[in-house]
Amino acid sequence: MASSPITLTSGMRKNLFSLQKTSQLLETTQKRLATGQRVQSAVDDPVNYFTALSHRQRATDLSSRKDEMSESVQLIAAANEGVESITALIASAKSLAQSALSAATTSEINTLYSQYSSVLTQIDQLGDDSGYKGVNLLDGTSITHTVKFDETGASSLTMTGFDASAQGATLSLSTHGTNAWVSAGGSADKAEINSAIAQLDNARSALRSEAQKLSTNLSTITIRQDFTSGMINTLEDGAAELTNADMNEEGANMLMLQTRQSLGTTSLSLASQAAQSVMRLF
Repeated sequence: MASSPITLTSGMRKNLFSLQKTSQLLETTQKRLATGQRVQSAVDDPVNYFTALSHRQRATDLSSRKDEMSESVQLIAAANEGVESITALIASAKSLAQSALSAATTSEINTLYSQYSSVLTQIDQLGDDSGYKGVNLLDGTSITHTVKFDETGASSLTMTGFDASAQGATLSLSTHGTNAWVSAGGSADKAEINSAIAQLDNARSALRSEAQKLSTNLSTITIRQDFTSGMINTLEDGAAELTNADMNEEGANMLMLQTRQSLGTTSLSLASQAAQSVMRLF
């Protein structure tokens, strides 16, 4: 004998359906409270999900550019350290030349010139040592370094190095052989020494001009760093607004749904009792 199917009353069926919907809403609310997000996948909200994903991807790309900018700042800092040190060496060389103007003997003049030549050699070496991560803006190879600011690389700044060697195009300091600062009569060759002093003054001015360029480039990169940090925060905030859950709202929803579930369970129990009352008639 075949068993007859179990038939629910209309009231019980409606209450059961309502409880199922409430359980689904409770599960969704619990996930939002646990993760802090109301949009966790494209299923939840395709438009907001992919828009937020685009914002976060751009923020990640900009973060990489920001790291590149930080490295470029260090490159400029290394070059500036070289410029400042070379400027100090030029001042030292000028002091030696000025001392030679009043030197009394040929030996003393030649000793000062020898020291002067040694300082120029140090200028060459210092320029060669002013690189950072294999890039040197002072090594005289006319090297260029490009800093990219946006995620596509369309916005950028190109810096060009210069020759900071003593006899290079920027400083143009001359060196001579033995007795270069000694006149035919054995005294200081004031014309030659004053010429060297004039060259040192011109070299110092040229270095100041190059230092100004470095300063301008540094200022530009620093401004772009600050802008990029702000843009990253804006993109992250935008993504959060599209996907994050309102925890106060979700907490209130949880309380409401728990109350609805409790009332639904009670209603289903009452409907079941009504059906049992009908059975007592037989």
